[in-house]
Amino acid sequence: MLIEKLYQVPSFLWSKFPKGSTAPFCPSEVRQTIPVPLIAPFLTRFRRYAGIGFLISVGYMDPGNWATDLEAGSRFGYALLSVVLLSSLIAILLQTLCVRLGMASGRDLAQLCAERFSARWNILLWAFAQIAIIACDFAEVLGTALALKLLLGLPLSVGIVLTAFDTFIVLLLQGRGLLKIEAIVTALVAIIAISFAAEIFMSKPDWVEVARGLLPHAAPFRTIEGWVVAIGILGATVMPHNLYLHSSLVGSRKIAPGQAAKEDAIRLLTLDTLVTLSLALLVNAAILIVAASVFHFSGHGDVIAINDAYHLLTPLLGATAASTLFALALLASGQSSTLTGTIAGQVILQGFLKLRIPCWQQRFLTRVTAVLPAWFAIAIWGESSLEKLLIVSQIVLSMQLPFAVVPLILFNNDQAIMGPWKMSAWLRNLCWLICIAIIAANIFLLYRMCVA
Repeated sequence: MLIEKLYQVPSFLWSKFPKGSTAPFCPSEVRQTIPVPLIAPFLTRFRRYAGIGFLISVGYMDPGNWATDLEAGSRFGYALLSVVLLSSLIAILLQTLCVRLGMASGRDLAQLCAERFSARWNILLWAFAQIAIIACDFAEVLGTALALKLLLGLPLSVGIVLTAFDTFIVLLLQGRGLLKIEAIVTALVAIIAISFAAEIFMSKPDWVEVARGLLPHAAPFRTIEGWVVAIGILGATVMPHNLYLHSSLVGSRKIAPGQAAKEDAIRLLTLDTLVTLSLALLVNAAILIVAASVFHFSGHGDVIAINDAYHLLTPLLGATAASTLFALALLASGQSSTLTGTIAGQVILQGFLKLRIPCWQQRFLTRVTAVLPAWFAIAIWGESSLEKLLIVSQIVLSMQLPFAVVPLILFNNDQAIMGPWKMSAWLRNLCWLICIAIIAANIFLLYRMCVA
């Protein structure tokens, strides 16, 4: 099979490395490995589920989010906060559907696609999901390279090459157990959240104007730039491969048999999703608020580059720590997303194509497909193109979103799959309305870009 051949390389390149997919990156090997007793106290049960939400939430704080939120705040002030809020609410709704689907069916979204759709459709859906992972990884490569430049003074081209070696991080973490990976990612999320809490404190935003920004504003959408940034925020927030990932990760918890245990799991996993994605919403809102208060309202509305933001934070805020915290949070966001991208790659590969390869090989091949375009793009267009490349990667994610959302809604509305957890009529209608709106927004953006 052609796709299998694409994942084969000469054996001497990795004869010294592990030959099998090792937990926590192989979905089948972590399935039902973490017991959750139904009779345990509420907080004990909730803690057993809590790490899943943090693994999902890091996808909503990656360098692509930074680029879109930074440009939105710097260029349009608080006006696009409503888009961040709406995108986050859509993400929370779709991720709760993933929780219900994974727990009710005992399978993930990719596996159900393989069962219900033809081989041709599955190859197509796998290809779109893989494109989404590469687009996300592209942003992680650029973001991590930029963080290394800001912290260590390395050229972007060198930083991009160094990101290829994060495959060894994956190797070191193999076999450590999913709970340890969840703890590491939670710590990285904490670094990002604490950094931006400090940035908010130092930037002293106008909270009345911030509140007004949560209401929809028409002004940004009168320009093509406003549409590009808004769709970029949507793609950066509602990541398609995260839908596959979440529906798979819920299966890592071993629950008691029976409907009561599933009800309890769905309820606690939904709460976990609400808490962690609300944190992601606050982080994204904080990036936009800092950019708006520090740059837009100080006459620096043209600061749309992460690099420029880093260098201007200290003189504008008068706090040396501001820039360092900014760069450390950027590095944490890139590395945490690397781990979840690896697991998502394994989920779609096994689910759609029934292929199992060592996870570090999956990571290496995905990273190479992101590193090479990133390196050539920076070499050809220069470091000044970084922000545009980040925005484009998030638009690509938005374009792939319907190919994951449509199957998710179809399966959640299937009585044979969901049983008593089939979605209600009002929820089904709301989900289809959201899906149509996403498709329409993407089509309109393509139209505007073609006629511009």
